[in-house]
Amino acid sequence: MFIMNSIHGISAIGAIVGFVGVMTWRVREGRTAVTARKILIPPLGMATGFCMFVLPVFRVPWMWAVGAFVIGALVLAEPLIRTSKLTFDGQTVMMQRSAVFFLVVTVLAAVRFFARGFFDKVLTMQQTAGLFFVLAFGMILRWRVSMHLEYRRMTGKQNLLATEIEHGELEKKA
Repeated sequence: MFIMNSIHGISAIGAIVGFVGVMTWRVREGRTAVTARKILIPPLGMATGFCMFVLPVFRVPWMWAVGAFVIGALVLAEPLIRTSKLTFDGQTVMMQRSAVFFLVVTVLAAVRFFARGFFDKVLTMQQTAGLFFVLAFGMILRWRVSMHLEYRRMTGKQNLLATEIEHGELEKKA
């Protein structure tokens, strides 16, 4: 019993530290120009997290995973989309977030944190982590796709390569 409580305590501390880290990163990221690459890379990087399902302890029924993805994409992404706006600062596209954005992210983190207690009664901690990962992926994927479509509309760019050429990112890599 003590071991399970300490695991949950460590998990809670890890979640809080992760939340603070993400919020700090978001504040710093909001001060730099938005590019198609900066919009699209995070969900692509996050997709590697699906490798966790190679291990049987993380697996959940397919319908649960589909349900988590749909809830993330249709319900939880909506407040992120509504509180994030791309604007021009001269010729540069910048992210303008309302003050409500950080409240929304905080509420989403709190819902995740407190819902874990409920799910831990019917699922293992690993399965709960897997479901919340799928939920978060659905939320972030829809938010970033929406943001990318807005970026393309604003800049008139039809693909990532055209955006990189304009910003000189390909020359920097060479």
